[in-house]
This record gives sequence, structure tokens and C-alpha cells, in this order.
Amino acid sequence: MTTSSDFEIRPASTRDVGELDRFLAPFIAQERLLPRTHDELEDLARDGFVAISNNQIVGFAALEIYSTKLGEIRSLAVSPDFQRHGIGKALVDACVQRAKDLRVFEIMAVTSSELFFQRCGFDFTLPGEKKALFLQTRDKY
Repeated sequence: MTTSSDFEIRPASTRDVGELDRFLAPFIAQERLLPRTHDELEDLARDGFVAISNNQIVGFAALEIYSTKLGEIRSLAVSPDFQRHGIGKALVDACVQRAKDLRVFEIMAVTSSELFFQRCGFDFTLPGEKKALFLQTRDKY
């Protein structure tokens, strides 16, 4: 658990799903995040972390583990009023530490906030010049 004078980072739980659904709704409406079903949110919460301030969720991120080789940081969101206070970085750090604890070899992030993730240590290539390539099969999710 990470704490600062303004917020606390703790593991998410399935008890957080209702509040997470409400918290993530504006990010989904702005098409900053993909929509999630209740079951998907429960799955994300199992390997996710919440940022709490004044007893409410102000940030969320999850580590989805695909295999011992690869995990992905998913659904990273921080309330606009709490951005630029280190919450996003603390959430990413918690996910990275979880991956290290579980001995996941690589972590990826699909994002429109490249500079943020680069400041967190992510890059476009891995050792050996490995790169991820994508193909979108339709215009909208």
C-alpha cells in the first residue's frame, strides 16, 4: 500500500466494482477507456489498484496477466481534479510491482498518453528491438 498526504493506493477488490463502474463511466463516455461489463470489472479488480482520497476512488489501474511472459496495464484513470499529483505513477508502480512479484516478464500499455508511460519507464521497443504492432478491424469498439 502506498500513501501520500493526499491519497492512498490499495489493492482493489470486488467490493469496489460498483464504485469503479461509476468512477470509470466519464472516461468511457469520453472514449478514453473501453467499456467494461460487471464481470470484466470484477476480473480487473482482482489484479487492480485504487487510489483513495477522502474515502472515495480517485484513480484506478489494473494489471491483466496473459501469461508469465506478458501482462498489460489496463483501465488507468485518474480523476481530473487529482491529476498531476503522482497518482497515475503510483498506480502504474503498483501494477509493475505486482508483475515483478508474479515474475511476469514483460508489461505493455496501449495508450494515447505516450509521454506519461515513458516517464514511468516504458518504451516503444524492448531489448532486441522487439516492437508491438497492431491492426484495428473496425472504427469503433
